[in-house]
Amino acid sequence: MSTTENIRKKIKTREEIQFVVQRAHFFGKKIVFTNGVFDLMHLGHVDYLSKAKDCGDILIVGMNSDASVKMLNKGDSRPLQDQNSRSMVLASLSFVNFVVIFDEETPYDLIKAVQPDVLVKGADYKVEQIAGHDIVLARGGEVKLIELVSGYSTTAIEKKILGK
Repeated sequence: MSTTENIRKKIKTREEIQFVVQRAHFFGKKIVFTNGVFDLMHLGHVDYLSKAKDCGDILIVGMNSDASVKMLNKGDSRPLQDQNSRSMVLASLSFVNFVVIFDEETPYDLIKAVQPDVLVKGADYKVEQIAGHDIVLARGGEVKLIELVSGYSTTAIEKKILGK
């Protein structure tokens, strides 16, 4: 199997990821979930995702679909890359085990389907603001906040490219 095929195999549907999680839990693996747009991969993303992976055995990244990004009002130009490109880049990272694209504004329903042991978001959030925190905490899991690398964001990169 080619490297590209191996990367594509890491991109799962909601139904497929539920099977993966059931199997992982059977073997006592700790499931970590995080989510985001991941429009232009940068140092902040790599740092954040690698630290998220350190919180457990299997890192599942919920990625906003193109339609979902439009709901977030990130501007007319966003996403800069389509969901297929973004999911392939995410899945190519060695510490990302699986990527699941979701169409909703938040990953709440995906988190309900995944039932992760650890939910991770950036420290710019409060636990109560994080979609799915109630699901994870109710089953005895934990919500972890990770400090973000200052000065890195897709919005900042976009403004720099445009000379703003």
